[in-house]
Amino acid sequence: MARRVLIPLDLDPPAPPAGSRVHALSGESMGTTWSVKYVAEESAVALDPAIRAVLASVVAEMSTWEPDSTLSRFNAAPPGSWHELPADLFTVMARAVEIADDSGGAFDPTIGPVVNLWGFGPDAAGRSVPAPERIAAALARCGWQRLELDMRARRARQPGGLYVDLSGIAKGYAVDLVARRLRGAGIDSFLVEVGGELRGLGVKPDGAPWWVALETPAGTVSETVVALHGLSCATSGDYRKFFMDGAVRHSHTIDPRTGWPVRHDLASVTVLHPDCMTADALATALGVMGVEDGMVHARERGIAARFLARAEGGFTERTTPAFDAMLG
Repeated sequence: MARRVLIPLDLDPPAPPAGSRVHALSGESMGTTWSVKYVAEESAVALDPAIRAVLASVVAEMSTWEPDSTLSRFNAAPPGSWHELPADLFTVMARAVEIADDSGGAFDPTIGPVVNLWGFGPDAAGRSVPAPERIAAALARCGWQRLELDMRARRARQPGGLYVDLSGIAKGYAVDLVARRLRGAGIDSFLVEVGGELRGLGVKPDGAPWWVALETPAGTVSETVVALHGLSCATSGDYRKFFMDGAVRHSHTIDPRTGWPVRHDLASVTVLHPDCMTADALATALGVMGVEDGMVHARERGIAARFLARAEGGFTERTTPAFDAMLG
């Protein structure tokens, strides 16, 4: 298998302190698994409880699977009501709206009712093709433009029936929060992963970077690895969750603009970005756009992205200039 290497343009990390070693932690949260590797001396304070607390706070604020989460209470709130939100939840909600606006709705944090209708969300009733009138009714409840934010007071308005789902961005933000917690503990070399979304900084005690293989669907002929220093990595793929309706394959990647699963040949898109929250949401948006529109969007904004599309006999690959600039 062919192998390519990506090196960040600013790869100049400090050397780890003498006597340090790699510590490894892992667990479950947010309906998935997480892992952290960090470099510290033997006497380093155990970070496991702190990391678990960070992830638990994200669940308590942003989960749509937990009926008592802050977000679930907002979704159930009466029409016209304003709600002061915790700082982290408001940060994620505001960033989600920004990316929805910039992507023309290819990313939409209010698409939850349609995702549920297709059987891919917490309120799913089974995976089957909904009637067109049910899709239209669900879409009528959606629309990121309906989510009104008061930036100064850190408030959000529930217009009535709006269901905000941050699953396309919250895991990335959880990675960022864990990274922030590590930095606060004086750790400047680590690799954080939550549900496949990653962020790395620094190098290991032997001076080697945190090498990460980019996620690819089975059958891809080449492997790409990246040195994650000052970078995050997020991948969106329609091969993860889907169901078959006869010979038709319906992906869990729903186009918020139509209410239907995407119909293009894109199998996977990977985004590299300094913060994981943004990488997570951009991967979702580009995955909805498809190769051609996604390439235009990413090129215009200097986004480092790789697109893998299905083709006869395998996959074709397209990469953006920002991605290519890191090829070693």
